[in-house]
Amino acid sequence: MNATRRDFIKQTAGSLAALSLTPTLFAEAAPRKLFFDISLAEWSLHKALFAKKITNLDFPAIARKEFDISIIEFVNQFFKDKAQDKTYLADLLTRCKDNGVTNHLIMIDGEGNLGSTDKAELTKAVENHYKWVECAKYLGCKTIRVNAAGEGTAEEVSKGAIEGLSRLGEFAGKTGINVIVENHGGYSSNGQWLANVMKQVNRKNVGTLPDFGNFCIKRNADHSCADEYDRYTGTKDLMPYAKGVSAKTFNFDGSGNCVETDYPRIMKIVKDSGFKGTVGIEYEGDTLNEYDGIRKTKALLERVGPMV
Repeated sequence: MNATRRDFIKQTAGSLAALSLTPTLFAEAAPRKLFFDISLAEWSLHKALFAKKITNLDFPAIARKEFDISIIEFVNQFFKDKAQDKTYLADLLTRCKDNGVTNHLIMIDGEGNLGSTDKAELTKAVENHYKWVECAKYLGCKTIRVNAAGEGTAEEVSKGAIEGLSRLGEFAGKTGINVIVENHGGYSSNGQWLANVMKQVNRKNVGTLPDFGNFCIKRNADHSCADEYDRYTGTKDLMPYAKGVSAKTFNFDGSGNCVETDYPRIMKIVKDSGFKGTVGIEYEGDTLNEYDGIRKTKALLERVGPMV
């Protein structure tokens, strides 16, 4: 065998060996799948929305085109008078479908206290939410997010919330819609209190929306937190009832980590609970503009998700 032929055989063998390793190398380099889906909460764009730079109708296209996010969470404040406007809702739904966007939930505010200790006020609050249940159904959402607020002692508001959520949950259940409560200030930001309310309501379609950054129970006059429930304990309290998670962020360090919340730690709590649903990006910081804040939060979730 001459030298040229020997060299050819050696080169061919080497090439075949390299090719045999290629699938393994590609498999190792392939990104690991997240255990959750990522959605975008409309509140992340609240500054632009309040400033009229964009509208609720623009939201589906922005989520898809700017951030490549295909699941969205509406906030009723940005189409407050449109809950029963079928022309408007049809337009919104068309925009969602045109952009390949799935509607996940509507966050409901300003419709009364579902933990009210006043019977007439509680009934009005429950009934005020009916139109949003129907709106959610029309838009193809699975869920509405509500607030379990009220005036009185923790025990009194708990009693009101159990009744209010039970009644609303019964109505929503007829249309297949979930009713979930966010830790959103007051008693609801006490994870143990809200978990107990869920335990007492005991309905499959009534649950929680743990928000990583909303565990302040009471604020001072300057809006600083006077009484804060531990966010890791609170998230653990609420995850057994969670039908969604709100990934709140404010500020980031130079490595892209959230300053206020240890994301590897808190997302491990989420994963260990067995949760496999939707995690919504909710950026509320002031240092970055809203678009950059959303991108940073998405990158953080994508980085941390496979690690925990």
